[in-house]
Amino acid sequence: MDQHVLPVPIGGTTALETGTGPGDLTDALRSARAYAMAEKSAATRRAYASDWDHFRAWCYSHAVAPLPAAVETVAAYLASLADARLKASTIMRRTAAIAYAHRLAGSPPPTAAEPTKAVLRGIRRRVGVAVEQKAPATARAITAMLKGIPDTMQGRRDRALLLIGFAAALRRSELVALTVADLERTPEGVVIHIRRSKTDQEGEGHQVAVPIGGKLRPVQALDAWLSAAAITEGPVFRAVNRGGRVAAGALSDHAVADIVKRRAAAAGLDTRQFSGHSLRAGFVTSALESGADLLKVMDVTRHREVRTLKAYDRRAKAFRDHAGRKFL
Repeated sequence: MDQHVLPVPIGGTTALETGTGPGDLTDALRSARAYAMAEKSAATRRAYASDWDHFRAWCYSHAVAPLPAAVETVAAYLASLADARLKASTIMRRTAAIAYAHRLAGSPPPTAAEPTKAVLRGIRRRVGVAVEQKAPATARAITAMLKGIPDTMQGRRDRALLLIGFAAALRRSELVALTVADLERTPEGVVIHIRRSKTDQEGEGHQVAVPIGGKLRPVQALDAWLSAAAITEGPVFRAVNRGGRVAAGALSDHAVADIVKRRAAAAGLDTRQFSGHSLRAGFVTSALESGADLLKVMDVTRHREVRTLKAYDRRAKAFRDHAGRKFL
């Protein structure tokens, strides 16, 4: 491959990546590579890097070229993943990584060829594409979790994290990215400024209102945590050691899932059913169960399509006006 073609930022070694380029193009190409890297989120780049490395290793072990890869090579690779009983979602992500690498290298993606598409359709039919659904942390579940949280530094952090994550329907990445500067105080509550999210990679930003509330009182829990931890700037949610010492840096997104599971266990709930996404899903389910309008729910969740919420709506109303209610 021509070394002046923008390299795949998830693999390969070129003059650009080693910093040795000809003439006046070196700095400009290095800058171009940085912009190309910024196209995807850090999490997506990590996933694609892992997927691309796996594909390259498979290709080398079978003495075939990974870039550009032949259609037959990709079809055989995808079939091997299905035979190894990988989830359909994992196979689809690895397919996307292969396509992305080829596009960046200026090569036609072999994943777009009809033989490859046929293999993928067959995998979907045989393996299935159903996603394992975690339980939503509804208002009832959140209330149960809160009852067992002690009034310690870690407890105040967890209480605030659960309630803000639930009340603002935040993703794990959004929760841990929150800073004090993102909190706008109003007489009615707090407006959270979300600088960047999964569906807003270009950083247009969104605002989510969190009311003071009369039952769960999320803003009160947030203020109690910030005051106790003496946090006036920087990350809102931070690690707390056993001695109650608060770290300077933000929590990891994996820590959010751990906190949800730990508090669910303390409340006697099945931890296998909960994840970091349960807070966001719990708000949607609770709002729809209470009769909230779909568009109002979307104001909080920032979903772009109504159909995305329809699955939650069906779950929330599964037993309301059930067709068999008069004879079952």
